[in-house]
Amino acid sequence: MEAYNNILIFRHIYGTIIKFLNAQDEYKCNMAGEGIVEEAFRLMYPERDFPYSASIKYTDHFNDYGANVRFRGNVLEFGLSRSWRNVSKEIRIGLFQELMLKIFARRKMEMRGMNTMHIDLYNGFVKNLHIAIPKTNIEPLLKGSFDRVNERYFYGQVEIPNLVWGEHSTTSLGSYNFKIDTIRISRVFEKLNEKDPELLDFVMYHEVLHKAHKFRNNRGKNRYHDSAFRMKEKQFEDFEGVDTRLKNALKRARIKKILWFS
Repeated sequence: MEAYNNILIFRHIYGTIIKFLNAQDEYKCNMAGEGIVEEAFRLMYPERDFPYSASIKYTDHFNDYGANVRFRGNVLEFGLSRSWRNVSKEIRIGLFQELMLKIFARRKMEMRGMNTMHIDLYNGFVKNLHIAIPKTNIEPLLKGSFDRVNERYFYGQVEIPNLVWGEHSTTSLGSYNFKIDTIRISRVFEKLNEKDPELLDFVMYHEVLHKAHKFRNNRGKNRYHDSAFRMKEKQFEDFEGVDTRLKNALKRARIKKILWFS
């Protein structure tokens, strides 16, 4: 009995030490983070003073390489996935610069957008994350659609990403996340695919095109649907006809949903 109690005491002490070390590590990261945020700001605006305080919190609440920023009073609060902790300082500076430009634009502050070497490094890093990301979540129905689209429009050259179902939505049909190399498709296509598989392929083509086309950064803003993307998008066979069929099918799906809940 005494030995068992000693084990419990040891576990408690060990757990307390680990929590203390983790808290100390987080504090050091936050202290170093304040400096890197100010450095990122001054590299964009060397003629301006840095009028803010900054805090950085690394957390598991994001997907890999996720991040956000918000103002609280005069404090810039950055939330980052723990994946960012081991990324080089130069790339993280680009991340902080892009996040600051977004929140300055959202608040309509007089801060001009710009391209910097560090933002270019950050975007280059994001564009190539797919190389190292495991492809372990692939839904069979979505894989069939991806394979058809890849062979027909990309000559089989696009590496398969993670392919997952999203919510049952008639408005948000699909998305591609560069940071986790994942295409997410609305579950509405589970039913629509039974009558018209080309509708799923139509949306899949749009998302695969995002993966292949990447994005263009201009003055701190990422352009995902530029003119080159729109031109390639319309290369889907009978683009106008399939687009019309999709809109009509979604309209019918919305009516069914309303009738179901009425």
